[in-house]
Amino acid sequence: MDAAETRITMDTEDTEGTEDAEGTESTRVSGIYARPDKPFATLVLAHGAGAGMEHPFLEGLARALNDDGVATLRFNFPYREAGKRFPDRPPAAIAAWRAAMELAASRSEGEPQWAAGKSFGGRMASMAVAEGMPASGLVYLGYPLHPPGKPEKLRDEHLYGLTLPMLFLQGTRDTFATPQLLENVVARIGPAASIEWWDGGNHSFERAGVKKSAADIGASLAAPVSAFLRKNS
Repeated sequence: MDAAETRITMDTEDTEGTEDAEGTESTRVSGIYARPDKPFATLVLAHGAGAGMEHPFLEGLARALNDDGVATLRFNFPYREAGKRFPDRPPAAIAAWRAAMELAASRSEGEPQWAAGKSFGGRMASMAVAEGMPASGLVYLGYPLHPPGKPEKLRDEHLYGLTLPMLFLQGTRDTFATPQLLENVVARIGPAASIEWWDGGNHSFERAGVKKSAADIGASLAAPVSAFLRKNS
C-alpha cells in the first residue's frame, strides 16, 4: 500500500521540567507520519537511546508495516531533537509519548492505537501506559530488562500492573535481557504478555554471520509485529 510520509511537529508538556507561567515546560519535537489506505491499526514508534526516528532500522520497520496496512508515527524524544547524547528523564520522555499518541489518535479513523519502541523507547512507552496513557497494546523491540552484565538491576516493577496485550520481540543474544529472566518476567505479567525470540539476535537484532542492513533487519520484524496487531485488534 502506498503511504506517503509526512513530517510533523508536536508540543510536549513536561510537568517536572523548567516551569513556565502555567507550571509546565513545553518542548517541540518532530515526527514522521505515514498512513496507508484504510489501515487496520496505527503503531506509534519510538527510537532507542542511541538513535533517532530516522535510523534505518525504524525506517525499514515502519515502511514494511505501511505496506501491510499499518499507519505509523515515528517521533524524536526531546533530547534527540536538541542534539543531546543522553536520554531524557522519564517525565520528559513520557510527555513526548503522550503527545505522540494524542496526535496519532487525532488522525485516526477509528482504528486501534498501539505503542512500540526500540529499547529505551519501548520502556518509556510501558511507563507512560503505567501512568495512564491510553493504548491498545505495547510492542517492545528489544526490551532493556537490565543493564548489560547487571541482571540484578531489573527494570520490571511497573510492568506487573499492565493488563493490555504486550509483545516482547527479543534477540536470544541480547545482553540487555537474560533469556531466563525475561521469561520469568513475562510469566509473572500473565497471559496478556508474550515473547517472540529472534534466534541468534543481539540487541539490534543482528545475527552473527548474517549480513543485513539495519533497514532490512527492521523490515524483517514487520511480519511478527503485524501478526500480533491483527490478532489483538
